[in-house]
Amino acid sequence: MGFMKKEDLRIVFMGTPEFAVETLKTLVENGYQVVAVVTQPDKPVGRHGSMAQPSAVKQYAMEHQLPVLQPEKMKDPGFIETLRSYKANLQVVVAFRMLPEAVWAMPEYGTFNVHAALLPQYRGAAPINWAIINGETQTGVTTFFLDKDIDTGRIILQQPFGIPEDADAGYVYDGLMHLGAELCLKTLEKIIDAGGNPPSIPQGQLATTGLELKSAPKIFKETCGINWNQPAKKVYDFIRGLSPYPGTWTTLIAPDGSSAVMKVYKARLNKSGTKAPSGSIIVEGKQMYIAAADGLLLIDELQLAGKKRMPARDFLNGMKNLSGYFVK
Repeated sequence: MGFMKKEDLRIVFMGTPEFAVETLKTLVENGYQVVAVVTQPDKPVGRHGSMAQPSAVKQYAMEHQLPVLQPEKMKDPGFIETLRSYKANLQVVVAFRMLPEAVWAMPEYGTFNVHAALLPQYRGAAPINWAIINGETQTGVTTFFLDKDIDTGRIILQQPFGIPEDADAGYVYDGLMHLGAELCLKTLEKIIDAGGNPPSIPQGQLATTGLELKSAPKIFKETCGINWNQPAKKVYDFIRGLSPYPGTWTTLIAPDGSSAVMKVYKARLNKSGTKAPSGSIIVEGKQMYIAAADGLLLIDELQLAGKKRMPARDFLNGMKNLSGYFVK
């Protein structure tokens, strides 16, 4: 391999959400040659899906006159042919979807992914949420070369990121979004220095025997329901791990048996372990507590079905009397 310069790289960027835009923007602003952008097809929104909503990545690409490809299927021969026509020698993927080998193996220098966790931990679609739900105090970003399996390829670089004990998914998302863009730049510099073939480590070398590998599967609405029979700390981590999006929910049950879905966005661990049956609602002054298995959680922000998100004290003012109510 001869000496390589930044200009020698022809990059195709693949990504969809806002998280990916930060890395694309960093590539463009640092003078890298992004020859095309691949993103999800526009999403139907509005009444009867009559409007098409472009992804955050597409919006950025259009503003910067970058060619955009939006395949329905990654194996579509027409798409693969078009992709090949851009003659990229490297592909960068951030928060996209599974790629077939025909796509990830196409460029001379391969395809690397920016993943929001310290692999081999938290492989999967929702690494930020799961790290917080599991009460981790540290996560980070990994760049790795794609291979046939999900998030298993050779690691190029990693950088840790601390999770403060009161941080929610929004805070970590923001931090890793910026860290991911920085790590992508360092990875490109490493690829250039190495003439296209940087040193990388198989993940098997990091997965030591006896190490429990935690996964990060996609999150669905059904999986966001709060189980109040768990310890307060677990419920607390669950709430912040899914806030602000998609938000945890619970069912508020009135003394007459009627019920409403209530989202809980923000809570605090209450140090005193007052015992009350799980799901009990306790109101003291202007404060609302809900009992978990071993103590109370102070509820800060919630949203009743059909209403807007509000501080718990506003909810209390509107409800007047919560005696006999509970959640499950």
